[in-house]
Amino acid sequence: MTGPFPEFSQSPAELALDPEMLARELAEELLGDPLDELEASEAALADVAAECDLGLQLLKGSHEDCMQGLRIFCEHRDPRAPALLLPLLEASCPILRMSAVYALGRNPDLQAITPLLALLQNDSNGYVRKAVAWSLSSYPDAPVMNPLIRALETDIAAVRLWAASALADAGSTGLAKADQAAGQLLLALRIDSEAAVRSNSAWSLGRLYGDLVAPRQQEVVEALLAAMLQDGDLAVRDEARLALEQLEDPLVLERLQTLVDEGLLA
Repeated sequence: MTGPFPEFSQSPAELALDPEMLARELAEELLGDPLDELEASEAALADVAAECDLGLQLLKGSHEDCMQGLRIFCEHRDPRAPALLLPLLEASCPILRMSAVYALGRNPDLQAITPLLALLQNDSNGYVRKAVAWSLSSYPDAPVMNPLIRALETDIAAVRLWAASALADAGSTGLAKADQAAGQLLLALRIDSEAAVRSNSAWSLGRLYGDLVAPRQQEVVEALLAAMLQDGDLAVRDEARLALEQLEDPLVLERLQTLVDEGLLA
């Protein structure tokens, strides 16, 4: 891999007149005063802090106020938020529960693990369980692997697709976890009835590749090649190809080029 700057063979005089370098210098000058940028950044931070202060007050108000507060914490992080978000996981309104789950994905707190996992297993609303599957990607060090695998095996498609994505994060914290996650994702890539789930499984396998031992890596490559060539859905084929290309493995790239040369791949 090349470094961040190109190697120049020119003499200092030639380098000084390099038009690309001059263009970069001009662009930097046009960016403006760094002090102005700092002031703008500080103003933006102040706006966020004020919005979070408002959000905390809204979470203590009426149903409508609470919804507005939840929207704020689905976008912003604040260490004070989880204490007010956690009780909302028990709200009778599924929209409140779902929004609180998303907000706790944005503002992770270890005290949320137990109630989130309970919602994933027991909540009757699929949108809430879908939100939990998404949010658990923010808790990779917690015991979320088996619940996510169970969701990928048995839940509705909307939950399965986010469980497939979250397994990439859950499996990134150690070789054993990576192998366990990859095993389930390989199965989903081969047999899941929903194209979106297979597509997310391909994406996650690409992310986990570097954390896997060599035999499992080879299994992942073969499964992605099979999906790229044989899956009935174009989006899945494209995602599998992208995952393979992003491995940046010379042998894999050579196989892809061979498929192109043989007319089996556009």
